[in-house]
Amino acid sequence: SMWERGWSFIKKAGTIILLSTIIVWFTTYFGVVDGAFRMLTEDEISNSILATVGNAIAWIFAPLGWGNWQAAVASITGLVAKENIVGTMGILYPDGWPAIGAAFTQITGYSFLVFNLLCAPCFAAIGAIKREMNNAKWTWFAIAYQCGFAYIIALMINQFGSLFTGNANVFGVIAAAIILIGMIYLLVRPY
Repeated sequence: SMWERGWSFIKKAGTIILLSTIIVWFTTYFGVVDGAFRMLTEDEISNSILATVGNAIAWIFAPLGWGNWQAAVASITGLVAKENIVGTMGILYPDGWPAIGAAFTQITGYSFLVFNLLCAPCFAAIGAIKREMNNAKWTWFAIAYQCGFAYIIALMINQFGSLFTGNANVFGVIAAAIILIGMIYLLVRPY
């Protein structure tokens, strides 16, 4: 039974991860340049289909410290499977760790990791949540709660961390402090 379940997981997860990585690769290396749709070189990746989508949503993650399109896209692909974040980063940063290290500081890297660890789980786990709750409304609430919680924790990490390194944004620190005070109040308030 264990062997069958393990093999079933490997087939399902491997198939989903492989297909999503192929889609990420295709949308990374194809795009429109000079009015023509074609395969791009590594220097032209910023003109890709994925870069266009990533740039459209990157502003959402800017308060977390990693508002570049590569990190935003990697976080979104993490909803398919958390393992996809690593695969997506490998495709989007072909130079490896030096390029990733240049894109993140220690604080923004920590914010990125915390967000992706606390964010909603993969689609398979979301399906299990729907099956257990047996209600689409509560499933969407659970997903929104997990994503919102991940966002505010990553926001606090980035904003308070930036405060200690001298790169603080006053409005971001004030927002993070208000959120922290609200969370503490919810923890200690009487019933």
